[in-house]
Amino acid sequence: MLQLDAEALYAELRQGVHRLLHERDARAVLVGIWSGGAWLAERLQRDLGLPGSHGTISSALHRDDFAQRGLAAAGAVTRLPFAIEGAHILLVDDVLYTGRTIRAVVNELYDFGRPASVTLAVLVDRGGRELPVAAAFAAARVTLPAARRLRLARADDGRFSFDVRDAGEER
Repeated sequence: MLQLDAEALYAELRQGVHRLLHERDARAVLVGIWSGGAWLAERLQRDLGLPGSHGTISSALHRDDFAQRGLAAAGAVTRLPFAIEGAHILLVDDVLYTGRTIRAVVNELYDFGRPASVTLAVLVDRGGRELPVAAAFAAARVTLPAARRLRLARADDGRFSFDVRDAGEER
């Protein structure tokens, strides 16, 4: 059974995001993808002592499977408390898999303006890409069968863990 230490991977992600911010553009703003990416962006903003606040973005309205899913993630809202036009965006997500969520999020982002750049950092890259999407930084790369789902969980104290289940299993 796959065992991943989400807190140790978060520490790696924090270092990787810190490097990306200094290599690319220290003025970049964090935008977390709902929900796991938003949790990560919130904690990164605080732990890195970044000015301002992070953004949260939802893929719900731009998904290519919207007809089947609808607004599946109740509460998934895009909140971007800064101008997108000309901004350097550091997009944060928990798990990169097919690339379809990233495509949808980039479409949503462009609804708010044209950023100067968009860079992706993820906690885990599990492969299985259906679209030509790559993260500039991934804290871990793992291989899982397509029937398995990897989800980030956040405890009441803010600590992260992973939940690995078969696609059809109830949570």
